[in-house]
Amino acid sequence: MASPAPSLAPLRKDAVDEIPIIDLGPYLTGEPGAKEQAAVELRHAFENIGFYFITNHGVPQELIDEAFAAAARFHAQPLEDKLKLKLNEYNIGYLPMRGGTTRHSQLNQNNKPNVNEAFFIARDLTPDDPDVLAGKAFRTPNKWPSDLPGFRETCLNYMNALEALALKLVPLYALALDLPESYFDEAFAKPMYKLRMSHYPPQEVVEDNEFGLAPHTDTSFMTLLAPNKVPGLSVRGPSGKWIDAPVNDGAFLVNGGDMLRRWTNDRFLATPHRVVNRTGEERFALPFFFDCWAEHQMSCLPTCTTPDNPPKYDPITYVEYMTWFRKMNYGPERNK
Repeated sequence: MASPAPSLAPLRKDAVDEIPIIDLGPYLTGEPGAKEQAAVELRHAFENIGFYFITNHGVPQELIDEAFAAAARFHAQPLEDKLKLKLNEYNIGYLPMRGGTTRHSQLNQNNKPNVNEAFFIARDLTPDDPDVLAGKAFRTPNKWPSDLPGFRETCLNYMNALEALALKLVPLYALALDLPESYFDEAFAKPMYKLRMSHYPPQEVVEDNEFGLAPHTDTSFMTLLAPNKVPGLSVRGPSGKWIDAPVNDGAFLVNGGDMLRRWTNDRFLATPHRVVNRTGEERFALPFFFDCWAEHQMSCLPTCTTPDNPPKYDPITYVEYMTWFRKMNYGPERNK
């Protein structure tokens, strides 16, 4: 299969490099007109910058704090214990420090391995799950540490809360794309998702082309990034200027990735971003990548094409895209 990565959006000299904030409170409490207003704000965010904050989202701060603490507990383990859970062919498990190199991005070439380590968790399937027994791609049981009491429960509680939040956002995406709010119901009947518990040590000296996470776009339909008190994330605005993501207490930062951009025929942006930890502190991050069902075929949406704007990309599934992505970034050649 040819490279499925979309091209980067053209820069706009007149753009305003500012991440908007969407207050979900009125929508989640059912205020009249709030759903439509939130969809308008979401459309503006995706057509102009590709990132937005959400406030009053309903995820308890206590649960967010517990998830950050769980990430710190995991990465504080001895390396030999973490390596027992090493990343498998479906991106489940532990990725060691400098274990991945960002190659799928067209924004920055010749990247050095990323200065971070991460632990990946997906939907918690049992060994007797029909998809697991059938050997279906990206359907596999999680790997769990044996000596961290409560770690699994905390992770599952957090992922359950994020899945519920993401599913509440999906109808807004449909409305923002001029589709019925139920349009994506079938595609997200059993969504794929993955939590990445990342650890970025301080980078005292930053070499050329060395990043905590090199400039890239996400793969996902939707990424939910937990509010972080330790900065380090930068977003490339539509003007081409790199802007530091502001600290917005209690607000999730949300963006779309290449699968959303393909699906919308480039109508919605997948915005490049990067991480460099110059704070002198240990930095942890909890990106939650949310996608449609594994075999759902993402074909150009009917409201994103016209006779003068034909579909730019072939239909693709989550499995096809993620197989390509893994080979690019975590394959045997990754550290050459």
